[in-house]
Order: sequence, then structure tokens, then C-alpha cells
Amino acid sequence: MIKHIFSAALLVASSSAVATIVEFQTSQGSFQVNLFDQTTPKTIENFMKYVNADRYQDVIFHRLEPNFVLQGGGFFYEGSIPLSQVESFGNVDNEPVYSNVRGTIAMAKQAGDPNSASSQWFFNLKDNSANLDVQNGGFTVFGQVIGDGMDIVDKIAKLERCGSIPLVDYSQEKCTDEQVNPGESNFITINAVTVIDDSENTAENLEPKKNTLLTTNPDTGNNNSESSSGSLFSLLMLLGAGLFIRRKR
Repeated sequence: MIKHIFSAALLVASSSAVATIVEFQTSQGSFQVNLFDQTTPKTIENFMKYVNADRYQDVIFHRLEPNFVLQGGGFFYEGSIPLSQVESFGNVDNEPVYSNVRGTIAMAKQAGDPNSASSQWFFNLKDNSANLDVQNGGFTVFGQVIGDGMDIVDKIAKLERCGSIPLVDYSQEKCTDEQVNPGESNFITINAVTVIDDSENTAENLEPKKNTLLTTNPDTGNNNSESSSGSLFSLLMLLGAGLFIRRKR
């Protein structure tokens, strides 16, 4: 069983481009994301720092909660366990402008600290607005999957998990064997994140849903909540990653 766990999603982009549409090229297929660089500028600036510094290169998806979120952006595999952690550029201010509906990408952060997001993010697998738009100051949505990209995200979301980590060709027997660790081919890796279109107006035809719940129903997210799956594997993952979101029962 993996002793430590970590997050991930890799990005490789051309130098200092102001990305509006980026393509995530993963080991399970590619999909595109339109970034809201005009309305969540601090978050996009932060995201692009990691892209342009290659700090997201070869990261893995480290957390899958079916019918909730698929999380990455924090860790990568270098041939052995434990995984390596993405070096942080520090925290970024929260920008909870848009709603956490299905198909959006949002920043992960520490519980009870709205401005603690750094490198990690997650894709909303369903409409999580009632929870995540108000929890912990609201989670910053900074882009949305476009085209048929959710087909790939949903494909990943259907994979078997070891704890909360999605893996391929890895049995539950191996998952519980302390002498066996997954290898590179078992993880869901982002091979590159490439800038497709850096025009400032590529989001003008999109109609992202605004976060209208935050001012009427503030919630720190510290009550009636659960972390990942409750297994030792998942606990180690949360302790190692440090950044997570909570799902209300």
C-alpha cells in the first residue's frame, strides 16, 4: 500500500503565455479547459506560474471522489514511492466569482482558510454549488471544461481506486499489500498542459454560472463533513497533500 500520497496534474506550456484555453494531455486522453483569466486574474496568474515553470509536469491525479471531484496539481511520480511534491509559489487570494457546477475547475485549499490555495485544484464531477459555493469562503472556480472534454474526465472518474487514488491495472489485493507499490503506468498522469489559444476573448461566448450563494449562506465548512474515504490510505493522502475539500453528508 502506498505509504504517502499526493496530488497531481501536469502542465507544460510555452513561456509566459497568457492562457485562455489549455489542453490537458493525460494518460487517459486529452481535453480542453477555458480559463477565466479576465474575471479570476489572480488565480490564473498563479496557475500559469506553475505551467510556465514546469512544476506541474508529470503530476498525477491523486484524489477521486466519485460523483463529487477529481483532484490534482500537487505531486508527481519519480520512479519510487513516496511521490514528489510540487514546489509551491505560496498562497493565492480567493476569488469566488463563479459557481462549482459540473465541468468546472476550482482551487483546492486547507479547511478553515479561504486564502490557502496554492498548486492544487479539482474538477467538479457534478453540481456541487450548494456545498462548495459557500464552504470555506467559497471555492474559486477559474475555468470550465469545453467541447466533449468531460467524456475524458468521466472516464477517469469511473476507474478503480486504491484509497482515493484512481489507478489502472491495479487490483485491490495489491492495494492492501504493504509490500507492493504502484508504478508509473498505474497512475493517471498529465503528460502536458498546452496553451491552445491565448486570445483574451475566448470565453465571451461562455455563460458560466455566478456564485450567488456566498453572501446569503456563509459557511466555513467545518461542520457535518467528511474527508475522503476513511481508509488509512486516504488519511495518509490527506495528511501528505495538506489541501482538500470536504463534502457535506
